[in-house]
Amino acid sequence: MTTPVPDQDTLLPLLTAASRSPDHGKLEPWRFIVIDKPAMGRLADIAEVRGRALGMADDQVQKGRDQFDKGHLAVAVIEVHKESTKVPALEQTYAVGGVCLGLVNAALAAGWGANWLTGWVSHDREFMQEAFGLLDNERIAGIIHIGTETTPPPDRPRPDVAAITTWL
Repeated sequence: MTTPVPDQDTLLPLLTAASRSPDHGKLEPWRFIVIDKPAMGRLADIAEVRGRALGMADDQVQKGRDQFDKGHLAVAVIEVHKESTKVPALEQTYAVGGVCLGLVNAALAAGWGANWLTGWVSHDREFMQEAFGLLDNERIAGIIHIGTETTPPPDRPRPDVAAITTWL
């Protein structure tokens, strides 16, 4: 993806649409961190330093770095676990997954390109804390890149729906 990317006024309705996720208990167990181009370089540097500290192979370090080096705008969807006696943590995770997919779909419906990425940077606690200042009850559910699509991504093999569907 490339520029142009949505500006703040264009992005806010997409975030609003994404927030229309099933949310049992109305806990809203998510928040958004918008990453613009200047922040991408800083995050790429943090990813490289962290990957090397973890002893990762060069290609894995580069993959973590590229996620930010090659981006122009992304939204980190942050799962914020909320204590609840009624809503299990797993249901909160499901809701946040719905937010990620909702953001991708909202961006695509608005004519933008969108890609939901994770990777090791989304799972490494020290990266999450240094790059985004996440608290212990927070984690990255997805990093959604949004911009102008240069070429449509190749379609991946999809499951045989008939083979995984049971009719009762």
